[in-house]
Amino acid sequence: MSLVDLWKTAHANLEDKHVQQIITFAGSGQLIDGSQASDEFRAFLSRIPSRLLEKYANDCLGEKFDNRGLALQDVINEIGSRLGFIVTAGRYRGVPNESGHDGVWHFPDKSRAIVIEVKTTDAYRIDLRTLANYRRSILTATKLEDDSVSILIVLGSEETENLESQIRGSRYAWGIRLISVGALVRLLKLKEETEDSRVFRKIQEILVPHEFTKLDEIIDLVFQTAQDVRQGETASVEFVVEELGRKPKFIPVAFNQECVDKVELYLGKSLIKKSRSKYGSSDGSLAVVCAASRQHGDSEKADYWFAFHPHQKETLKDTREAYVALGCGSASQTLLIPFSSFEQWLEGMNVTELEDRFYWHVSVSKESGRFLLHRKKGFDRIDLTQYLLKTKTSSKI
Repeated sequence: MSLVDLWKTAHANLEDKHVQQIITFAGSGQLIDGSQASDEFRAFLSRIPSRLLEKYANDCLGEKFDNRGLALQDVINEIGSRLGFIVTAGRYRGVPNESGHDGVWHFPDKSRAIVIEVKTTDAYRIDLRTLANYRRSILTATKLEDDSVSILIVLGSEETENLESQIRGSRYAWGIRLISVGALVRLLKLKEETEDSRVFRKIQEILVPHEFTKLDEIIDLVFQTAQDVRQGETASVEFVVEELGRKPKFIPVAFNQECVDKVELYLGKSLIKKSRSKYGSSDGSLAVVCAASRQHGDSEKADYWFAFHPHQKETLKDTREAYVALGCGSASQTLLIPFSSFEQWLEGMNVTELEDRFYWHVSVSKESGRFLLHRKKGFDRIDLTQYLLKTKTSSKI
């Protein structure tokens, strides 16, 4: 059984395993370039939640074990992929006439690239000339402009003074940047808790060399992120649902992940968190937008209020298999609606238009055990009861 199949059938048993134990379950149990173990381990990393990536990074930086640097290299490349880069994994061990970089992260539009070097510690000096040669090989292969390829050193320790001094004193200083593993993990968490595509781009931009004499770009990143998170946590939106004559206030609640767990169980596929509301398969063929609402009313007659945004629509439109998941009061009442159907209903929904954005209002009520989608006058209500996910006893995902 492959490591990915083991995760699908018994993931709960793997949650607490040390990354060294996880590797022993992959192929021959040794990370070697071009090996089955390497392929299985990388495929496994692409399917697990980000909290386990953080755990495995910490495992690699803790007590020493064989090939911990190779495992960390794969974990860091997976983090790069989740930050939105197109990642090409590097070699574990250098060979003659081949670049020995640890990975290359291409920007989504392929206009720039970052050569990655992963180190568990700064106890040893790094040969910066070797890194510069890696960079030149990427320039030759991609035919990008000279200043479009930079180097990022990802260091296990947050104590980076020695390496910083070495870089500053070299002629390669302008093309190299340095970040700790902990800071890179924090960037990933930031990306997963926001929805604003501008924030995603700025997170990617901050990893390449910039002249920060002027601090506007950093301030923009902090401000836009804080604004986006605040909107997600406390935004209140007033609108009138004419049939009900009410003005609901959106107060998002935190059971989205429980809803996604039910969706995984139903679809039999693992989903990776892409942003605050977006989840998807590792190969990009499946996408789910998940929203949760607290219950307004009692068990006999209850209302649920959601917002659906254009960027969510675009994500689902561009994906082969796409769904909207609505958590109505709790994960036990999760509606999983194919986007092909949901998209047709948008025309009849109320819309709020602000200066810089707009969104649709998704108004659902529960009446006599039936879930109904309410729309504007002149549009029929939609019976959503058929989309309610039933509880399954199997643990397979």
